[in-house]
Amino acid sequence: MGRRRWRDGVGALAVVGPGGAGIRVPLEIASSYRARTKGLLGRDSVEGAMLLSPANSVHTFRMRMAIDVAYLDRRLAVIAVRTMRPGRLGLPRLRARHVLEAQAGAMAEWGVRVGARVEVVEGSGGSASRP
Repeated sequence: MGRRRWRDGVGALAVVGPGGAGIRVPLEIASSYRARTKGLLGRDSVEGAMLLSPANSVHTFRMRMAIDVAYLDRRLAVIAVRTMRPGRLGLPRLRARHVLEAQAGAMAEWGVRVGARVEVVEGSGGSASRP
């Protein structure tokens, strides 16, 4: 399997696999250094989720809100999910290749938990809905 490369921009996230709710969520993709560094900093809320790629850890310094963080392996399977309050430093996950961020509580609502898998569809953002 080749390395996944996305461009900065918008897309959609589909949650599939064990426990996956089968929904599509608006997604912002941050793949450049600049976009990954900025992430969700300075925002009061986020609609949907943000994918940081490549990444294996995050921090919430200077953030205004608590976030859910899902660590994904190279096959986009969820290996860990955490809720982080502002001002925290997350430990790196060695197997993680991508990090998915969303407003606190959203991951549980979408069915994103260990063992679930996600799919990224570039350039087709939209509101959260069931297929």
